[in-house]
Parts: sequence; structure tokens; C-alpha cells
Amino acid sequence: MRNFYCIIPNSGECIAETAGFKRPSSPKKGSTLEKALAVLEAIVDQPQSIGLPDLAERVGLSRQSLHRLLQQLQEHGLVVKVPNRDRFAIGARFSRLALAALCSANQGPPLRAIIQEAVEGIGETCNMGVLAGREYVYIERVECQRYPRIYLETGARLPPHVTSGGKAMLAHLPDKVRDTLVKTFELKRYTPYTITDKRTLLKELELTRERGYAVAWQDFSEGIIGVGVPILAADGTVLASLALHGPIQRITMEDASKYAAKLQEAAKRLSDVWDMEI
Repeated sequence: MRNFYCIIPNSGECIAETAGFKRPSSPKKGSTLEKALAVLEAIVDQPQSIGLPDLAERVGLSRQSLHRLLQQLQEHGLVVKVPNRDRFAIGARFSRLALAALCSANQGPPLRAIIQEAVEGIGETCNMGVLAGREYVYIERVECQRYPRIYLETGARLPPHVTSGGKAMLAHLPDKVRDTLVKTFELKRYTPYTITDKRTLLKELELTRERGYAVAWQDFSEGIIGVGVPILAADGTVLASLALHGPIQRITMEDASKYAAKLQEAAKRLSDVWDMEI
């Protein structure tokens, strides 16, 4: 089943929401690697830890064979067993690998080329990011040639409620997933403009979804404005977000929709490349 996952690194937990087609069931026969991948996919598909009987039924393996495989996956940190219960969840190493894959330069060239074109057309720094649990992580970034500008390294993490990219992703999550995540947030204040009330944040996310883009109006740093749009798969699942930010001297609230339209064009192209690879 096609899911969007917000992985909470190092916790062995995930929040998932069904959003489309059904994942084909795993064959009973196959290599150990194929069976291990089927087990990992089945565990990741669940919104909470899964018991051995349910997991065995999902992957089509005997409990004895599955138990041996789970022991190997545990030894390598890819899954964890819930203490005092015969239930399993994703492990810290699996979470780190998932995030590292998103940030890897190996997939960068075609994505970076599209973002570079967006920067040249817009004139402001653009970045691409994903939600990783309670954080927004920058996985690709292209700087503009104008000054002043803000520098953030690829891999930098920020609370999603203070970034336009984070807000764009949150707004386009399924309602249940979005609401569950927001409940877990600590809405730290960074500037006088930071949203620190969860009901206010949810209202802004609803507005963001309606208009198709998010705005971070000095939420994280005074004088810095961000505009972000979701990168959506063909089935509407949010994959990531594309955003720009720049100084208030160059970007006004009236400019937001104009910039959003250009970002949306680039986001569609990114989706075509990234969704095909995924």
C-alpha cells in the first residue's frame, strides 16, 4: 500500500497513513534478502508496532522462519522488539539509513538541476526538504547570487512550524497524520512572529492547503521570509517540499503567490523525477 511515512529517528516508531494503491503481497519463496525487504516493508507500513502472528500472515512466512529473520534484522539494528512484548518496530539504524538516502548526493544531479533553474528564474535561494519526525530536514539546496542571503547547510534540521517547506508538507499530510504530529510538537518561540499555539498552527495549515503554498513570515529569523509548496506524487501523496527564502527587503506578502506559482512549476518537474525513482 502506498504510504507516506514520517519517520522519527532513533525511536523505532513511525506515523503512517494509507494514501493509495495496495502494495503487492510478498512471495513465500525468494532469497533471504527479498524476504528481509518484505518484512521491513510490512513493518514500516504499520502505524504502530506489529505482532509476530500478523507479520507472518502479511509476508507469507512461517513463524519459525520469520523469527529467525527478525533476529538477524535486530542484530543489525534494522528492527527493534518492543520490551516485554512480542511486537516489532523499525530500528534506529533503519531510520538513519532512510534519512541518509534522502540526503545522499547520489540522487542529487537531476533534482539539483531543476532547483538551479528555479533559483535562476526566481532570484532567491531555493531548497528541498522532507519531514523526519518532528523536524524538517533540508536535503538539497541551491544558493542565489544576491546579497544579503541566509546560509543553511544541506542536512540542517529545523522545527517544521517555523519553515515554509515544513508548513507546506504538514498542510498536505492526511488530516489524521497531521493532527497527530502537531499534538507532539513543542512550538518553541524564535521571534515575535513564531506561531506557538497549536490551534493557530492547524488553522494556518488549513489555509496553506487551500491556497496551495505556505508562508513563513519571519517565523524563525526576523527579516527573513519563506514561501514553500508541496512536491506531490501522481496520487496526491506529499513526497517533499520546495521552498525559497530571502530578506524582507526583497520579498513581500504580495509577492508570495507570484513566487509560489514559479515554485509549483519546479515542484511538478521534481515530482516527475523523484516519484518515478521512488
